[in-house]
Amino acid sequence: MLMKRITAALVLTLMGVSAMAQSSADQAEYLEKSWKQVATQMPDAWYASPQALHVADNVMLAQKEVGGWFKNKPYHHELSEAEKAELAEHKGDPGSTFDNGATIMEMRFLAKVYAAQKHEPLANAFAKGLDYIFLSQYECGGWPQFYPVRTGKSVAYSGHITYNDNSMVNILKLLNDVAEADDEMAHLPLSDEVRAQARERFNRGIDCILKTQIVVDGQPTVWCAQHDAETFLPANARKYELASFSGSESTGIVQLLMDIDHPSPAVVAAVDGAVKWFEAHKIEGIRLDKQKDEQGRKNLVVVSDPAAPALWARFYDLETGKPFFCDRDGIKKNSLAEIGHERRNGYGWYTDTPAKVLKKYPEWRAKKVK
Repeated sequence: MLMKRITAALVLTLMGVSAMAQSSADQAEYLEKSWKQVATQMPDAWYASPQALHVADNVMLAQKEVGGWFKNKPYHHELSEAEKAELAEHKGDPGSTFDNGATIMEMRFLAKVYAAQKHEPLANAFAKGLDYIFLSQYECGGWPQFYPVRTGKSVAYSGHITYNDNSMVNILKLLNDVAEADDEMAHLPLSDEVRAQARERFNRGIDCILKTQIVVDGQPTVWCAQHDAETFLPANARKYELASFSGSESTGIVQLLMDIDHPSPAVVAAVDGAVKWFEAHKIEGIRLDKQKDEQGRKNLVVVSDPAAPALWARFYDLETGKPFFCDRDGIKKNSLAEIGHERRNGYGWYTDTPAKVLKKYPEWRAKKVK
């Protein structure tokens, strides 16, 4: 009997050691992921875990009093007591941002953890973030990159209506999910009035998209990465991000419009115009390649390749319709090779994402356009 007890105890001990080892391995794997992956792409079961709730504590601690968050913060990493104190100290700092997915990612994460664990503070933090989205929307229906809008020449662009890096598209997708009570958004204790407000704000955002679409010779085309909130005209951002037709940000906008269940004639015309522009401005016969330069550094170059799939430039000149490239001096160049190594290799100058729109377009027209 004694031997059986010793054996059973040993088995339990080994099981515990094995479980701890597995837990450590899981934690190591989760820490290696990006915040975006942890916030929105983990298995459903993980959002019900103590780890997820621990991360949620970090997220709530970092939420600003105004309701939003700053960008590029790995909330799934362990915070020291000094880091926690610093976050608490700066909760009252003015402003938050939607840049690089900030605020929207944190809200989606909170919604996922709440759906799994029904921890009330998570729902409260989400509601506070939603209030921030409502507060920061302009009368015209658009959103700035940063709110309250910062002042000063170097940051003034962050007050423009911002499509850059899908900033406004991310906001509108979240609002639509809230209004429709889709997936984890269905579990949040939001009133019918709040969900209706989310729908109304979404509709205003779509109206803003239609108002900012660049029209040439009476024909709707695409969008700039940012537009003036009063004139709706394309606007400059950083020195190398000049007003232009955007081959990159316009993709996310068109995909959002194509997801609307019952598109209005205005939405249909907007999609038709953008698709026509994408077709006319695709670049064929080239591909991007990484080669070493004379200093042994990796260098992005454009090479001829007749078999390569189509690409689009990020920026097209508003007058000529031709691609351009720009360094930190703000001077337009005709080719990627003409700008310095840092910007040439540190920015996305080409994209293939419009191909997704062109592929989906015939099915969308057959299914949704009556």
